[in-house]
Amino acid sequence: MGLSTTTINRLVTASVTTVVIAFGTVGQAIAQTINGAGASFPAPLYQRYFAEYKKATGVTVNYNSVGSGAGIRQFIGETVDFGATDAPPSQSEKSQMKRGMLMIPTAGGAVAVIYNLPGVNNVQISRQALGKIFSGQVTNWRQVNSKLPNKPIRVVVRADGSGTTEIFTSHLSTIDASFRSKVGTSKEPNWGFTVLKGPKNDGVAALVKQTDGAIGYVQDTFARSNKLQTAFIQNKAGRFVEPSLAEANKAMSGVTFNSDFTADVNDPKDGYPIVGLTWLLVYTDYKDDAKAAQVKRLVKWILTSGQNLNQQLEFTRIPAPVAQRVSAAVDRIK
Repeated sequence: MGLSTTTINRLVTASVTTVVIAFGTVGQAIAQTINGAGASFPAPLYQRYFAEYKKATGVTVNYNSVGSGAGIRQFIGETVDFGATDAPPSQSEKSQMKRGMLMIPTAGGAVAVIYNLPGVNNVQISRQALGKIFSGQVTNWRQVNSKLPNKPIRVVVRADGSGTTEIFTSHLSTIDASFRSKVGTSKEPNWGFTVLKGPKNDGVAALVKQTDGAIGYVQDTFARSNKLQTAFIQNKAGRFVEPSLAEANKAMSGVTFNSDFTADVNDPKDGYPIVGLTWLLVYTDYKDDAKAAQVKRLVKWILTSGQNLNQQLEFTRIPAPVAQRVSAAVDRIK
């Protein structure tokens, strides 16, 4: 039996409607997804942020913890909606960001010095010794303290370009001229002696955990989650301080933010001495109104509701006046 013209028209209309609905659903799904990559230092915090943000808004934020260096490269390559770094991009890197860039400070945190000396607790490391350990000038634990084991020090560092490494080497370069001349401040330095290398913060933590006599550096949350011993590090005031939220807050309390929302926290007056900030990198021009609006909403949530999560994971908050200035800058994203 043949179909009438009316029936055919109805079928065609229904099919077109189905296609439109199907494509509309795909488009909505794409609009509800934001992709980012970068620093491993804040990864535990960002995982929590994005899980809570999805509960609150339904928007999925995919974050790939690849390290600050790789995050900056992906941001330059425009393969992500935002990058993340613990070290401000260099002038050379900024010059390659064709869609502009705004740095969003999200948190501060401590870089813990972790070690593996079975049966040895509460190791104290002086300002004089720390830089010399990480430049290969002090090679045995007994050189750190005569009461420590006569055992070689196995230094563990990052295998990738790392903002955590830049925070750490920047502090050591500030307090130790010999470290500054031999190694210097860098995301991926030439250490100048034999070191063990692990990828990202969790790779360094794992390598220290399995290597007798090892010493390394990780964001404090990774030390705690891996149940690693953390050293007491001598600060500018002369105190030996273990990383903690209270001591990180004390160190960050006097920080002054620059107009681009960077800040110098290389050697604080008191508190835990090795601390740093971490930032999201967002474009100033997204060339897509819907994506720009999504990113702006996410950033504003992080600067307000998200800050309430920071201290639960041992990260410091961004001061409210600074967060308000950043939020005003975010309004100019297009």
